[in-house]
Amino acid sequence: MEDFISKKTTQKTGIPDLVEVLREQLSSSELSSLLLEVYQRKSEDLHAATLLQQYRQNIYVQPADTDMIEVLEKELQLLRFLRQQQYEPVELSPVAQFGSCAAVGTVNQKKIITALRHTEVLADATNSLALHIADLKQRGIGTATGERLRFCTVHRHVRAMQLPPGKGYTPHFKIACMVAAGKDTGNFEFERSTCAEQLQHIYTLLQTIFGIPSIYFKIQPRSGYPNGRALMHSLMDYLSSHLPYKIIADETPAENNYYKGIQFKAVIQAGEHEIEIADGGLVDWTQQLLGNNKERCFISGIGLSLLMKLSGNNSNG
Repeated sequence: MEDFISKKTTQKTGIPDLVEVLREQLSSSELSSLLLEVYQRKSEDLHAATLLQQYRQNIYVQPADTDMIEVLEKELQLLRFLRQQQYEPVELSPVAQFGSCAAVGTVNQKKIITALRHTEVLADATNSLALHIADLKQRGIGTATGERLRFCTVHRHVRAMQLPPGKGYTPHFKIACMVAAGKDTGNFEFERSTCAEQLQHIYTLLQTIFGIPSIYFKIQPRSGYPNGRALMHSLMDYLSSHLPYKIIADETPAENNYYKGIQFKAVIQAGEHEIEIADGGLVDWTQQLLGNNKERCFISGIGLSLLMKLSGNNSNG
């Protein structure tokens, strides 16, 4: 793709390797200013009829097909419940810091809608919550007593990627997220207890707010974590003794650089099919952001928009 873009810009401008020239010779601020000026001039050439035509062709700007009031009511119930569980709700900005996904989460920037002014359209609220937590920790908030920082949010995400087949998938969607961060205290204590509490909260939310009767969890080992095998065994023993739900170990190999050590998935029954409606696990983002290998971070997300459709809470299907 890079070769194609370079060749195309060279043919049109007569400037060899324009992409590399802009990348290497201009700072981020200079490039942003240049692009702002380019888009300002392009906007002056835009007419109303063209705007409408582009709107109809752009899948990223179409309204959601969910019942807005119904979704907002569920969001409020969900956030109130999580606040009672010491997960403080945060209303995030519609845009994230540029590189929020690519720098720590190994996500290709081409899957993100990159914006100007050093921002990108928010594609993963857990990244933004982890950045918020790292900023608080760096400023000494929540570090003196070693307390865990817990935050939650509901946010509309936009991702520039090929949609999976099947009904109900759109380029933008609501996800309910939890992020908890703390320090390693030995014996996988943070990992086990935080995983258990987030599974507990997800189970309760799915049953009480969304009326989902059939739920179980899969725990999957992931690479990139010291003593990962011991963590998996310890976690399964802990969960089986603390949670009364069906929890299985899924050893199916998977390419995954996002989670470290373990990943979980919440599976629900939707008609004749099983749907993975939530997932989460350990990530090393706060370790990277703060340069401290003792940092621990556990995230989870629930596919709220898809859940609303599957649970029959809106008439649009």
